[in-house]
Amino acid sequence: MEDVSAVPQPRSEAGPAAASPGSRRSLATALLLGAVGAAVVLLSSGQTWARGNAPVGGGVLPLTADGGDVTGVPTALAIVGLAALVAVFAVRSAGRVFVSALLALCGAGAGVAAVAGAGDSAALNDKAATSAGNTATTIEALSHTAWPYVAAFGGLLILFAGLLALRYGKQWPAMSSRYERDGTPRPRRPRTAPDPERPEEIWKALDRGEDPTREA
Repeated sequence: MEDVSAVPQPRSEAGPAAASPGSRRSLATALLLGAVGAAVVLLSSGQTWARGNAPVGGGVLPLTADGGDVTGVPTALAIVGLAALVAVFAVRSAGRVFVSALLALCGAGAGVAAVAGAGDSAALNDKAATSAGNTATTIEALSHTAWPYVAAFGGLLILFAGLLALRYGKQWPAMSSRYERDGTPRPRRPRTAPDPERPEEIWKALDRGEDPTREA
């Protein structure tokens, strides 16, 4: 009589941590924070950050500078952060820690760059000099909006997402192992004999100088 206890039990693709309510909550929170944070940074970077007047020909010319004019760092880091947020689920172990740290650094960098650009006047000075045709021309009546701080808030959300990934990422599910190479040879599909009635087989026979209408 065979010992049925020796039959190996199938392993589940999802580990016990994948079923943990705490891991699911942290995963959902990190995804939400990362996605919303990146969207906030990208949206804010397209808004007006500074405005002023350029003295031109005895008058003044109103000028504005959006976030992209002031600095492109928050936008670039938000895009990298989105890529890192997706990559967290494609890697495991040390790779996941590295990607999570990259996500956190992208959020911190985007926030710092946004705050640094909140009082910037270089972008408007360049526009004023170009408009006046004089490199010595500078902007007048300079004022700033709150959009840089909104972008900084978005960077903060990305930073929190990265910190959550660093703290709980090891409990999150990864890409299914069936998509990974485990070194096991895969069975080959059996080859079927070609159908001589198919058009491509008839052309092949003609190329070989055979008469496809002749019965074998």
